[in-house]
Amino acid sequence: MAFTSLLLLALASLVAWVSNHALVQQFSQSQKAFYDRQRYEVSLTLQSSADTMRQIASLLASSPSLSHALLEGDSSDIESALSPQWPTLQLDAGLDDVSVYDSDTKRIITLGQGQNASRATMDAKWLREVIKEEKPMRRLVCYRECRQYVAVPILAEGTDAGVIIVSRSLADVTRYMQRSSGSEVALLVTTSEPTSFANDRFLESWNANLIALTHEDTSWPLFNSIAKGIAFSDVNGKVARYREGDKTFEVIAIAIDKDNQQTGGRSGYFLLVSDVTAQISSISSTTRMVLLIALLGWLASEAILFIMLKNRMDRLRLISRKLPLLAQRRYDVMRDSMPPTKAFFLDELDVLEGTAIELETKLEDMEREIGLRGVELEDRVKELARERDFVSGLFNTAQVLIVIHNRNGHITLTNRFCEWLTGQSGDQLSDNKFQDVFAADLVNIDEFFDGGGQQESKLVSGGGEVRTIVWYHTPLDTDGRSDYQELISVGVDITERKLAETRLLWLASRDSLTELYNRRFFEEALSRAVTPSSFGAVLYLDLDRFKEVNETSGHQSGDQLLRSVATDLSELGQGHVVARLGGDEFAILLEHASQQSAIDMAQQIVNRLEQKTLHVEGRIHRASASIGIAIYPDNGAFPDELMANADYAMYLAKDDAVQRWHLLSPEQQGREEIKQRVYWVEMIRNALLNDDFELMVQPIFRLVDFDVQHYEVLLRLKDANGESLSPGTFIPIAEQSGQIVAIDRWVLSNGIRLMSTLGDTTANLAINLSGQSLHDSDLTSFMRHEFERYAVDPTRIIIEVTETAAVTDFASARGVLESVRALGCKVALDDFGVGFSSFHYLGQFPADYIKIDGSFIQKLPESEESQLIVKAIVDIAKGMGKKTVAEFVDRPELLPYLLGYGVDYVQGFYLGRPSSVADAKFYKV
Repeated sequence: MAFTSLLLLALASLVAWVSNHALVQQFSQSQKAFYDRQRYEVSLTLQSSADTMRQIASLLASSPSLSHALLEGDSSDIESALSPQWPTLQLDAGLDDVSVYDSDTKRIITLGQGQNASRATMDAKWLREVIKEEKPMRRLVCYRECRQYVAVPILAEGTDAGVIIVSRSLADVTRYMQRSSGSEVALLVTTSEPTSFANDRFLESWNANLIALTHEDTSWPLFNSIAKGIAFSDVNGKVARYREGDKTFEVIAIAIDKDNQQTGGRSGYFLLVSDVTAQISSISSTTRMVLLIALLGWLASEAILFIMLKNRMDRLRLISRKLPLLAQRRYDVMRDSMPPTKAFFLDELDVLEGTAIELETKLEDMEREIGLRGVELEDRVKELARERDFVSGLFNTAQVLIVIHNRNGHITLTNRFCEWLTGQSGDQLSDNKFQDVFAADLVNIDEFFDGGGQQESKLVSGGGEVRTIVWYHTPLDTDGRSDYQELISVGVDITERKLAETRLLWLASRDSLTELYNRRFFEEALSRAVTPSSFGAVLYLDLDRFKEVNETSGHQSGDQLLRSVATDLSELGQGHVVARLGGDEFAILLEHASQQSAIDMAQQIVNRLEQKTLHVEGRIHRASASIGIAIYPDNGAFPDELMANADYAMYLAKDDAVQRWHLLSPEQQGREEIKQRVYWVEMIRNALLNDDFELMVQPIFRLVDFDVQHYEVLLRLKDANGESLSPGTFIPIAEQSGQIVAIDRWVLSNGIRLMSTLGDTTANLAINLSGQSLHDSDLTSFMRHEFERYAVDPTRIIIEVTETAAVTDFASARGVLESVRALGCKVALDDFGVGFSSFHYLGQFPADYIKIDGSFIQKLPESEESQLIVKAIVDIAKGMGKKTVAEFVDRPELLPYLLGYGVDYVQGFYLGRPSSVADAKFYKV
């Protein structure tokens, strides 16, 4: 027992010592982090100050009036060029002086406090270096005060005209550090030369001057005492502790910009003195408290040990007295006198006590079992009654037709919905036959009495409406009486669904905005029309300057203009297939039409659209179109070739500002451009048939920790030599020929299949879609089928569309992408920022990610305009709850800008290049 007590006492002492050691270590680490942060603050503040001074000096150096005056050597003109800006530079920018030197480092003029003449030799050498290197340089000079200088060469007419120097004192930095650190701060200059520059704040033991300090009345005596008590080498870049009276201080000297400091035997430091008395006292108090608590715990442990043993002996005596009560069937006395105890650890005594109580409980339960069974039987009868009432209520409240009838058609029972829909009472319905009232168009209903079945029929409601009903027939068991067999028929009103299916069939071949035929219907009609024995023409239209309508007047105005143009085309093209291919592109198929008929149609369209205007809030938008005409079979014997030629003719029409249409001639068809288009169309067709496309992936990193969050899926085409071709070589042709939708589906299918192989990884995939797929009404159904086919979670797929594709037909794009999001996929808006109306659409567009266009990202370090645009995009996206991705991150200098703006993800060659799926590194879950 004594040994146990001594062991507990030793443990209490050890706890107190460990606690003190941990507190001291924690305090030391906290102070180290604090001083590291102060060093970083000093470096960051000086760097920021130097950058600001360099920008100001560069602006002054680029002034034409200053460079001209410097070449002329006229000091008055130089002063005139600088004087108007000097008050602003002095007050707003905090500059102390501005000096101009000629190319021989001779000072011409100084505005402000001037420079120390004694440093002329060093300054001249430095200035010659600036002129030689032809780049800005900065320098820190500490003499009677510490000043920061920035020199920028002045170039005039291709020659070095001189140097302009701006300077600023570091006294303000001292006050800034005091506010940020809460410590007493002094600007200290040490020297290894004779102390000719000593002032009344000279620290003799350190051979140093205090140029500036905070709270001078109280801090100067403290700094003086510290200098006498501690050697400067003990505080130079290190933390030293100093005691004065009942207070404890920590002292450190932080060197100022060593790399750019003009020493001359002198060095500048920031001296920080922090009062840590409270922290040291707190550690001591905590240690004493821990020791006291440990001793109290030791005493408590001794008391608890005694109490635990005493209780167990008392319980053992109690059990030995109460066990005979079980033989007397006195269960209540046994249970009340010996209540069960709950313990975390059970010993033999607990098991004995629990067994006795469990035995008593089981014996008592057996006596009550017969009574409980009677109660259960009564509850079951009540439950059956409730089920009967529930079925009856369901029968009469269900919004379906429920009819029970026999082989003769006689109706024996109907529900209330039957009465409401037919307008007849239950008695009236019972006087009629099932087929006469509910299914007059059913031919043979007897077959359903054998095995049931399903059938659709028409029903005329009480209001005269014809409703479509689908009937589900189930035979009822009538105790083997086949002559009186009954059938329960449940009818579901699917009229609205039928109307919706009809509407969907219409939408499958129509453009929802203009109600013209869509691209898919047009391509099918063209395939049927272009045969070896047929002839005709295709007109390919593209509205001119349509993007300006969307950007200046909004997508509602653009939609209004599209509908108006579609109306005119429908009127002019009656009897022909008129389609909207997507965006602002239309096409007309003229079957069995001559060349002259096609030209006449194109001219009529041009004349009609020239008379059409759209007025929006004082702005006038005129409708005009460029029309390409391709004749078949002369300009193409295949639909793809014909569309490519019509598209090429349309681009030629855009160059003709007078005629506005162009008929492709045989000479033009033989040009290399047409041959290339036909070559690529055929190559794309073969790639789709032979699976010659290849997927590659590029990682996208989370910026805060560079963790790979998802991969963008990129498409490559393998040529005849097995080389991979980038999308820029074949995607434009695919878009013009209409093959891009098939390519999109190939990428979607194979991307989802790839995702199915990455189920045990953390990877998500971002798949690009073209603008034409945003008009594909079957896109959502296709994606749902692929997800089910490969058992892939849609939340792991991100669909990317470009901003231009989304804005061109905003209403259609938003509807399709909302359906895609309803599947569970996320949506990313790619190349964001290139349009003038980007921010207007951002709040209305169903996007989860905003990918900032790479043209802004690459110019961040050099372009203030790009910095403003990127920061604005990130701020607005965050306000709308959307994540941002920076593209084209090809160098490390871009990362600090993106991190400072709060960009969420980054992508680019600097972080990860595109690679094949086999070579990509996917991280396991």
